[in-house]
Amino acid sequence: MSETVTVEALPGPIELDLDRTALIIIDMQRDFLLPGGFGETLGNDVSQLQRVVEPLAALLDAARASGMLVIHTREGHLPDLSDCPPAKLNRGEPSKRIGDPGAFGRILIRGEYGHDIIDELAPLDTEVVIDKPGKGAFYATELSKVLADNEITQLLVTGVTTEVCVHTTTREANDRGFECVVVSDCVGSYFPEFQRVGLEMVAAQGGIFGWTAPGTAIIPLLKESAPAEPAV
Repeated sequence: MSETVTVEALPGPIELDLDRTALIIIDMQRDFLLPGGFGETLGNDVSQLQRVVEPLAALLDAARASGMLVIHTREGHLPDLSDCPPAKLNRGEPSKRIGDPGAFGRILIRGEYGHDIIDELAPLDTEVVIDKPGKGAFYATELSKVLADNEITQLLVTGVTTEVCVHTTTREANDRGFECVVVSDCVGSYFPEFQRVGLEMVAAQGGIFGWTAPGTAIIPLLKESAPAEPAV
């Protein structure tokens, strides 16, 4: 029998069916989060993203203990850049571009050290990893099939950045009929103002894209739902 919990959220409480809910962790990659990586070469303050790691690790632990489906995504491209359109590759005048040599290998290229997820949030062998060429996790990926195969209808959305890949994925999910809770302390932006406004946009107009709630409102519910450990 499905277990339903009530999460105190904005714009109002939401009922989550834990058997039909998945945790999706978007693009917590070395190229974006580590000093010297691609994010920093673009002039960004990576410490803004690093604030997400500790609360997200706590949420991930609780989700794993509860048996929830966990999905990780990585943004990146094929070595020949055939899946990276010029509009993305050539934007602006950064010091480094996608595919260039970086501190952690070729930037945002699949298989490179920098493309992979940070150690603190490393996927388990049993968890799903989605490699995506775009900002949204549904575009040109198998995510829709993974969710359908697992009968998922609700998503806990986390990761980076709030206003780009998190927002794009949440909007894509909303259009496909999924109910999304963006976990406010488990998403991050290089820009504090974008973080604030990005979260407000999700829950505006009665939840136009979904709900927002901190991990502290969700973790206790997941812990309560976790299977009891067998007596020794």
